[in-house]
Amino acid sequence: MTTDGTDRQTQIRGLAAEVMRLAHDGILVNMRFLDVALSRLQVVCREGTGAQLFDGAALYYDPALLLAYYQREPHYAARLYLHTLLHCIFYHGFAADRMNRPCWDMATDIAVENVILDMGLPVTGLSSDDELRGRLEVLAKQAGGLTAEKIYRHFRIEEPSEKAAKMWHKLCHYDEHIYWDRQEELELSQAEWRKLSERIKADLKSFSRDRNDAAGMEQNLKEATRERYDYGSFLKKFMVMGESIQINDDEFDYIYYTYGLDTYGNMPLIEPLEYKDANKIRDFVIALDTSASCRGHIVQSFLQKTYNIMQAQEHFFSKINVHIIQCDSEVRQDIRITDRREFDAFLLNGKLTGFGSTDFRPVFDHVEKLRADGEFDNLKGLIYFTDGYGVYPERMPDYDVAFVFVGEDENAPKVPPWAIRIVLEEESLEEHS
Repeated sequence: MTTDGTDRQTQIRGLAAEVMRLAHDGILVNMRFLDVALSRLQVVCREGTGAQLFDGAALYYDPALLLAYYQREPHYAARLYLHTLLHCIFYHGFAADRMNRPCWDMATDIAVENVILDMGLPVTGLSSDDELRGRLEVLAKQAGGLTAEKIYRHFRIEEPSEKAAKMWHKLCHYDEHIYWDRQEELELSQAEWRKLSERIKADLKSFSRDRNDAAGMEQNLKEATRERYDYGSFLKKFMVMGESIQINDDEFDYIYYTYGLDTYGNMPLIEPLEYKDANKIRDFVIALDTSASCRGHIVQSFLQKTYNIMQAQEHFFSKINVHIIQCDSEVRQDIRITDRREFDAFLLNGKLTGFGSTDFRPVFDHVEKLRADGEFDNLKGLIYFTDGYGVYPERMPDYDVAFVFVGEDENAPKVPPWAIRIVLEEESLEEHS
């Protein structure tokens, strides 16, 4: 064996590449349904980094560091490989820009490690697994599940201590996520990884038919592939046509205008229209479920997000007619908003009232009374923010209705077929709060 530095580095790179190849094959033999995903994850040797790096599409490994860990834990390489692959399959990197990064990074690492322990593959077992398994059992009870999203929400409410964060880092951290904020540079888009994930979800059914070791994988895939809603786009469905006093550049002919000025001097042949049709929210109802199960800060965040979307899209007239109705088992408060200042004041000083049981019917009865009293010229829609547990009206109103929930709850009653069901993520509310 030569002591030449160049030859030694070549040998290290060759050994590390062989270790990663064996890790790949070990995963593939045990989990054939991951074959396509494994083929799409790039594995690249990058010397001198002092860490294993993951950018959402490729795993960059430091060969010397890899062999050092491999010497202590023979299954380290397969664990690292599968850990990174699961980040891709659950496309954790694509959500990073919307999250509190330290909290999201920790949550995603814990989630994929839980899935790996569930799988119970001999080729990925480590000496620290028993300790990790015990801590995960406690966290699962606290967070209500071990998907990255549920862990993240739990950590946002109950932030881990510095000691706990170091413990989770030691047990679950394998790859640095420093490139997750450069998603535009990735070879595979989220849509492409979504297709791969959907295929894996289908293949997993036959793989796990007689096994109980794929529950974590199924839960995370379900969360990852669940349909997300663009609340801003949804809100546009509740807009009505109205006349806004402003220059209508779309229908103004500059040729005739300038021709008149040139020919007759300061006398245009045509003047610009001083109005245009624009999609604006005019008559609109926001109903807030203030029953005991709806937390105050979540309701406030929903209101703030709704208001911010309205302002950003310039959906407000100089005068609007928005009713904010608070209700648990009965209507507790109805605040009429006619301009931005009143909405600002309500967000700043408004208080939530109620906190009893939930009945949705009083809101609809109240809205009908307002309509009979001439309160609305053209009521376009009602958005009801709730946890979904309550008594729904039997009759379908003649305006659009949406029930908005935070987080998926399979046990919640189904909304009536005439209503729209929207599920928002709690972290998506934080983006605009």
